[in-house]
Parts: sequence; structure tokens; C-alpha cells
Amino acid sequence: MLVTTVSAAPAAADTSTGRGVQIGFTAYLIWGLLTIYWKQLSAFDALELIGWRMLFAGIVMAIITTARGMWPTILEAFRDIVRLRRLTAAALLLTANWGSYVWAVVNDRVIETALGYFMAPLGTMAVGVFVLKETPTAAQRLAFALAAVAVAALTVSYGRPPWIAMLIATTWTLYGLSKRRIRLDAVNSLAGETFVLVVPAAILLVAISGRADSAVSSADFGDWGFLIGTGVVTAIPLMLFASAAQSIPFTLLGPLNLIVPVINFALGWAFYDEDMPLDRVIGFAFVWAALIVVMWDRIRIARAARKPATA
Repeated sequence: MLVTTVSAAPAAADTSTGRGVQIGFTAYLIWGLLTIYWKQLSAFDALELIGWRMLFAGIVMAIITTARGMWPTILEAFRDIVRLRRLTAAALLLTANWGSYVWAVVNDRVIETALGYFMAPLGTMAVGVFVLKETPTAAQRLAFALAAVAVAALTVSYGRPPWIAMLIATTWTLYGLSKRRIRLDAVNSLAGETFVLVVPAAILLVAISGRADSAVSSADFGDWGFLIGTGVVTAIPLMLFASAAQSIPFTLLGPLNLIVPVINFALGWAFYDEDMPLDRVIGFAFVWAALIVVMWDRIRIARAARKPATA
């Protein structure tokens, strides 16, 4: 009985962590492929695209909230000044991250978004260790060091401060931390954040709707399909990420974040013909090494957990 009792808790914890990893992986895979989606809207101003994204995401979350019957919970959160402040802070961080990413994609700087998302795990793992007091494994420490070398090499390669990459990394790291401090489940938290953004988004869209190049003035049927779809493609991966951020350690969530820049790197280099000199290839090679280390570490831990417990 003693052996069963001792082994049950680690097994349950490992199952929960494994599911969290799967959810996080799915979220990051979708985010990486969204670069292709946003490229279809590159004819429009990035600021306007963010406005439509915020508006339609709010509509999608309103539908989900109604279907779940969670309006009382959302309204209660908005009446709590502390939770409202935290929701607003998360919403502002999310807006800054969306804006910098979409601006970079529509302005042919996809590889720089990859740099930003390569830098983000450094911040995420640092938050896990220094703020949340998580203990990294030896493999995670090695991956952190490899990623740090990669970021330094890529920064030197650009020959200038990569401000878009830095903004993407900083806002995403802080947003991930803010998710843990909002006492709402993943879906309700995202709903609250998008509802905070709906009114500012509507005001922005009304203000710029008179421009000749605005979506209201120039979008065709296909464009409107992509614009309306931004609500769905925004809400789904964010809900997945929020769930993962609340269920697995930041020292594990951080390395998963590397999936996004790997995809963006491949898209920017192979499909969108952005420059990729040798020194940048070397920098990215260090990141790939970090990914291999982390994957090996997770496989090792999973195998150890499957071994029968002994007295």
C-alpha cells in the first residue's frame, strides 16, 4: 500500500504535465503558422489589422462566454478592482505583442519576429527561476545557455538593436506571467482581456475607416473573410496557451515557445526570401541545439516515469 500511495502522486503529476505540454505545443504550432495567415492581409495597415483582430476576438469570446453561461463570472471580475487592473494589464501586454508581431509580418520582417520569439523563452525561464522560484534541470540550464548565445549572435548579426524582437520577447514574457496572477480560468481570463480591448478597438476602427486604403474602403469579399477569421485564429491558440501557462512550470513552458520562431524562421527564409547570412545561420544553430537538449530531457523524464515503482 505504501508503494502505491507514493507512486500515485508523481504519476498523476506527470500525466497533468504531459497534457499541459501537448496543449502548449498545439498553441505554439498554430501561432507559428499564423504568419501565413497575416501575410494574406499585408495590403492593410498593421494598426488597423490589430483593431479588427481585437474586435473580432471580442465577438468570438462573447459567443463562447454566452455558450458557457459565464457572464456572471466575467461581470464579477470586472467589479473586482484588483482583477480588473490585472486583466487590463494583460490586455495591454497582449495588444503590444500583437501589434509588434503583425507590423513585422506585413513589413517583411518575419525573421526578426523569429528572433523575438527565440528571445522570449529566455525571459520566460528567467521568470520561472527568479520570480516563481522554480528549479531548472541541468538540461534546461544548458538549453538556456545555448539560447543566450544564439540571441547574442543574432543581435550582433543584425548590426542594430532589434527593437521589434525585443518588444515581442518582453511583452510575451510579461503576458505569460500575468496569466498566473489572474484568478480566472483560461477561457474566462481571455474573455475578460478581449472585452477590455473591444471599445478601444471600435474607436480606432471608426477613426481610420475614412482612409482610402482602409478595409472599409478597399477590402474585397476574400479580405473580409480573413479579417473576420482573425477572431477565431486569435482566440483558439490563446485559450490553449492560457491553459498550458497555468498547468506546467515556466521552465518547461519557455522551451516550448521555441516552436514559433523555428516556423517563422523557415517561412521568412524559404518562402518569403528574407536575408539569412551565415552569421545568422550560426546563431539559429545554437537555438536548434537548445531545442534538441530540451526534447531529449523531456523524453528522458517520460521514460523514467514509466518505469515500475520499486520499494
